[in-house]
Amino acid sequence: MRVTRRQALGLGAGAVAFVLAGPSVETVLAAETPTADDMIKEFTGGAEAKAGKITLSTPEIAENGNTVPVSFSVESPMTADNHVTDVMLIADGNPRPGVATFHFTDMSGEASASTRIRLAKTQNVVAIAKMSDGSVYMEKKVVKVTIGGCGG
Repeated sequence: MRVTRRQALGLGAGAVAFVLAGPSVETVLAAETPTADDMIKEFTGGAEAKAGKITLSTPEIAENGNTVPVSFSVESPMTADNHVTDVMLIADGNPRPGVATFHFTDMSGEASASTRIRLAKTQNVVAIAKMSDGSVYMEKKVVKVTIGGCGG
């Protein structure tokens, strides 16, 4: 395939425009990223989150922020009338705080899960549980990241 001088100049001009627009695109994306508090308000629908019922398990110190084990369980009979519907995990110091959302039904048997997450720095890991009756429970733990992580 032959590239004409006009095509080469067009590609060069496009590359220059892309490089110059780069910081602007990052700024726009950062402005559109919701904060941890915004995500919690949206998830809970503005309901006040209470303490209790949810147990969040994280290490106090994570030697490697790239793979931090996190698990949770929520006390619930998991019946049709009384069960956990959703649990959201948030890492409030990450560039994108929403880590995962788990969905449950009364057929789930129990509301628990474990995963590994990436933490950018020392920060709070938050678990918020929504119940079928509309109540909301929250648990928060601080995880100290010593090395690694995504950016710090």
